Order: sequence, then C-alpha cells, then structure tokens
Amino acid sequence: MNQFLKFLFVAIFSIFIGAQITEGALFVPYWQSLSPTDFNTYYKEFGPSIGKFYTVLTIIAAIIPILLTIYSRRKKYKATRYALVSSIFAILFVACFFLYFHGVNQLFYKVIFTPEDLQNELVRWRNWHWGRVVLEVISLVFLILGLGGVGKDKG
Repeated sequence: MNQFLKFLFVAIFSIFIGAQITEGALFVPYWQSLSPTDFNTYYKEFGPSIGKFYTVLTIIAAIIPILLTIYSRRKKYKATRYALVSSIFAILFVACFFLYFHGVNQLFYKVIFTPEDLQNELVRWRNWHWGRVVLEVISLVFLILGLGGVGKDKG
C-alpha cells in the first residue's frame, strides 16, 4: 500500500471526525439555544441535508478500516490486529446511529416532543454524540497503528 493511500485514508477519517466535532461543538449548542418552535422549523428545513452529509461521510469513514483489515489479512500482516480493532470501533460508531440517532432524528421530524422533553432529548442526543466521537477517535488511533504496520511486518 503506497504512502499516498495511507495518507488519504487518515485524512478522510480525520475529516469525518472533524465534522463530528463540529456538529457536537457548534450545531448541538445552537439547537439547544433555539426555542422548540425554532428548532422544529430549523430541523425540518436543514435536517435532511445534514443527515445526507453525515451519512455519506460516516459510510466512507467506516469502510476504510474494514478495507484495511481485509487487505492486511490477505497480505498476512501482523498489523491486521490493529485494523481489526479499528473496524470493530467503526462498526460500533455506525451501530450507535441505528441504536439511537436514527429513531430520535425521525422523532424530531415528527415534532412530537414537548418543549421540556425536547430540551432533555437534545441533552441525551449530545451525550450520545460525544460518546460516539470517542469511539471514532479510538477507531482512528487503531487505523493509524494499522496503517503504520502495513508492509513492515509479515507474520
């Protein structure tokens, strides 16, 4: 695997995490500052485009460690174990979407939360989000370790 491809994988994954941090540090506090009516209007207008953006970025990021695991395994690199751990954490951060975010985001579209429930749900959303970011960072660390070992140590 050439150095450019390694760099590209880390860069794409890092851009994904940067976007996730942006969402948590900028979007969520902004959402929490809105009145329930303004939040519902905002989410109805921008939720679909935000969702599409993050869906594409998440899928691309999650595929990277999986591809590295397959490649490393076929080449019989010891770095496969790092790639595998990165893949496991990638699967976990994708699973978070289906375990929590998908359902709640749909409820935001349906505008079913009372004002108090909305504020509580946005706090819960924020907490899940930052937990997910932790999983993503761990995945990135192991991705970097895996990429660093590709081609150096056959076993």
